[in-house]
Amino acid sequence: MNYQGIIDLHTHTERSFDGHFSADKMCEEAVKKGIKTLAITDHLEMYAYYRDSFDETARLSFADVAAAREKYAGRLEVLAGAEMGETVYDETIKTLSGRVAGQYDYDIVIGAVHNLPDRDDFYYMDFSGESDFYPLLDEYFFWELETAKWGGFDTLAHLTYPLRYITGKYGREVDMSRYSGIIDEILLTLINNNKALELNTAGFRQPIGEPSPNEEVIARYRQLGGKYLTVGSDAHYTEHLGSGIPDAFDIALRCGFREITVFRKREPFLIPIE
Repeated sequence: MNYQGIIDLHTHTERSFDGHFSADKMCEEAVKKGIKTLAITDHLEMYAYYRDSFDETARLSFADVAAAREKYAGRLEVLAGAEMGETVYDETIKTLSGRVAGQYDYDIVIGAVHNLPDRDDFYYMDFSGESDFYPLLDEYFFWELETAKWGGFDTLAHLTYPLRYITGKYGREVDMSRYSGIIDEILLTLINNNKALELNTAGFRQPIGEPSPNEEVIARYRQLGGKYLTVGSDAHYTEHLGSGIPDAFDIALRCGFREITVFRKREPFLIPIE
C-alpha cells in the first residue's frame, strides 16, 4: 500500500558514535522523502554515561533537535528523543537512567539492550562455529524483562536484537520457542505499564530480512492486549530514513492495529495508519 503519513521514531545523527549525518541533514532528507514525523533518538549508553561522554552527546543532540524543529516547522514534525541502552544493570545505573530521562524535555525515550554486562555489543560478537549462544540469549531476555519492569522509557526497542547477528549475519538457527514464556512476560509488563513496543524495521535491509520483533511477536502483543506500537527505521544514514516503514504498517494492519503511536512530551498519541 501507499501510505500518506510516514512516521519514523528511531533515528541517529552524527551525535551517536555510529551516526554519520547532522540532524539538519537528516531532517532535510526526511522532508524530501515526504516523512511526516521524525524523532531523533541518539544513543545514550547508560553503563558508560560519563566515561564515554554520553552526557555531552545528550546535550548536543537535544540542542540540534531544537534548532531543527525551528528550521523545519510546518514541513516536518521533529521530535526530541534518546535511545537509552543498558539502563538497569545496577541500582546506580538505574537511578542515573531515571534522572537523565527526565533531564531534558524529551518527546520520546526508547529503552534498549545492546550488550550484556561486561560484554561487547552483540554487533561485535562472533557467532560462527559451534559456540553455544543460548546462555547469552537467556541472559539477554532476562535483562529485557528487567528493563520492561523498570519502565522509565516510552517504547521498548528491537526486542529480538541479537537475532540480527546470530541468525542474520552468521546464519545460526535459533529455537525461539524456548523464549515464548519470557517474551509473553515482557509484552504483558509493557501492557500493564502502559508502555509501547517498537517495530524496528532495520532488519528488512539486513541479512535477517525481517523486523525486530517479527510479525509473530507483534501479533502476540496485540492478542495479549497491546495498544501502543511505534515504528522506527533505526536509520544511521540519510538513505535509510523511513526505510521499511510501509512494510511495518502492513504488519501492524495484519495484526489488528489501525493506529500507530507517536509520543509527544512523553505522552502517547494514536495516529491512524493511512
